[in-house]
Amino acid sequence: MECDVTDEEQAHALVDRAIGEFGRIDILVNNAGVMLLSKVEKGLSDEWRQMFNVNVLGLLYATDAAVEAMKPQGSGHIVNVSSVAGRKTRPTVGVYSGTKFAVNAISEALRQELLEDGIRITVVGPGAVATELTDHITDEEVREGLKQRNVEPLQSEDVANAITFAVSQPQRVSVNEILIRPTQQMN
Repeated sequence: MECDVTDEEQAHALVDRAIGEFGRIDILVNNAGVMLLSKVEKGLSDEWRQMFNVNVLGLLYATDAAVEAMKPQGSGHIVNVSSVAGRKTRPTVGVYSGTKFAVNAISEALRQELLEDGIRITVVGPGAVATELTDHITDEEVREGLKQRNVEPLQSEDVANAITFAVSQPQRVSVNEILIRPTQQMN
């Protein structure tokens, strides 16, 4: 099902459809994200807004709907895909990092809020991954700089394997955070 997670109704409809088709929702993976890197001083406020809408609000909309369904079940697992950029930042990554720091903070608060409900929360923070994320960066200086990186990126299945590890643990085990980087990635 296509879903624009920045539209709260669509995010809720996605969860409702899963419940309609399968009778329940056991796992939600919040993986939608955009990474529009540039220096803050460039003032690309439309891009800032887009990153916060997708990376933070979209995550919250889908999570809200899933938690509502998981609480009566007494179980569930929410995996929020963050980033290495959610742990530290550097020039041109500030706003994106802000969205990922928010994902980490929201996830930890939610983990604490849902302790008694049997709902587990995991944050997966990948480093460089071979995706289309960098194709959307409008700042040519940043795009050129990224081309200079000489690191073999993670593949999507590497991140999927980390998620599978977290969600396949026994109910008594809560894997709160997984940081996964390419072997050669410096930071």
